[in-house]
Amino acid sequence: MKSYFFSLLVTTLSYTLSFAQAPPANYDESRVLPYTLPDPLISRQGKKINTVKEWERKQRPYILSLFTENVYGKISGKPAGLHFKITETDTTVLDGKAVRKQVTIYFSAGDEAPSMDVLLYLPKAGHPVTVFAGLNFNGNHAIVADKAIKPSKYLKKANPQMTDREAIDAARGSAASRWPIEEIIGQGYGIATAHYYDLEPDHKEGWKEGVRTTMKEALHIATGEWSAIGAWSWGLSRIQDYLESDKDIDAKSTILIGHSRLGKTALWAGANDRRFAMVISNNSGEGGAALSRRNFGETIRNINTSFPHWFIAQYKSYNDHPEKLPVDQHSLLSLIAPRPLYVASAEEDRWADPRGEFLSAKNAAPVYALYKLKGLNVNEMPAVNHPVGETIRYHIRTGKHDVTLYDWQQYLAFARQYIKNR
Repeated sequence: MKSYFFSLLVTTLSYTLSFAQAPPANYDESRVLPYTLPDPLISRQGKKINTVKEWERKQRPYILSLFTENVYGKISGKPAGLHFKITETDTTVLDGKAVRKQVTIYFSAGDEAPSMDVLLYLPKAGHPVTVFAGLNFNGNHAIVADKAIKPSKYLKKANPQMTDREAIDAARGSAASRWPIEEIIGQGYGIATAHYYDLEPDHKEGWKEGVRTTMKEALHIATGEWSAIGAWSWGLSRIQDYLESDKDIDAKSTILIGHSRLGKTALWAGANDRRFAMVISNNSGEGGAALSRRNFGETIRNINTSFPHWFIAQYKSYNDHPEKLPVDQHSLLSLIAPRPLYVASAEEDRWADPRGEFLSAKNAAPVYALYKLKGLNVNEMPAVNHPVGETIRYHIRTGKHDVTLYDWQQYLAFARQYIKNR
């Protein structure tokens, strides 16, 4: 174990030092170098995959293993002793239109175990309901300006002089625009969210206090065998474990959603855990929905230098040679099939390579076709604010790197089309 961390430290320092000599990000389509994508329907023996049976039994597990070994690392299942405690139920929120629940998920036996706090909003009528499940960036108290919501254990302070109370008050409701709860509830859906720091703080030393360390013995995975994205993805599956226990929720129709790094997380969780009925990637970019072989915007080198903890050490070996990766991100999107998939970009978010996200979604279509399902059904990238596609759907909207009401309106319409409340 010590040799692993020494090796990782040396590798990270090496890449950090060489980053200064890296070329600036390319934002010119005419300078995108030619590339060839690996075909997700060609087996390791070079055989064409022609049937769902061949895909399900051989090719899908093989591609999943390639991402495990080269990009995200291992991911564990449900741990022994996992249990839940509902700490609040309020049936009067949103002027009596919704029910709010606050739940603590304990990852092993006993209430001193590592845990995660989950916030749920459900429409009062029409149970059981479909829930959008996703992690949030700044704590559950940041998505609604309601003092009854338990603040995060991990507080972000604008300056060291801030008290905890000042930090909580500053964050409360600050991310409400990303979670338009009244719109979601009004259309008959619920949400379930948790702060991703509950699983692992998002910095290169975060593994020391996250589940990769605190749950190491229980999960039988060495810290270096998985990544921060793996830890966050594992947490999404634990939210699903809770949803399956709640009679007010139709857990067979859970919709997984994530933005930016948490969009990468949603894709990896959806690839591993097929209990999620639909997956939404919002502006997930490099290491998410965007093609790695396209030298546009953020690159593998950029992301591994800035965020060395997001992926496993092996991913750094592709910093300057994405063409040597045995997979690309369209293959990850293919692993969502046959479930509905939505990929979204933003016009001003060039760092995330919107065209690369579109092309990735487009090139996942052949796997969906095995199931007789249609993908984007277009050859060219659509105009801004004009969603395209069927079982795979895509849009690029006006604006910056964010989750907006426009995005949510498209996701809700997609859910109405493909996910039926039971």
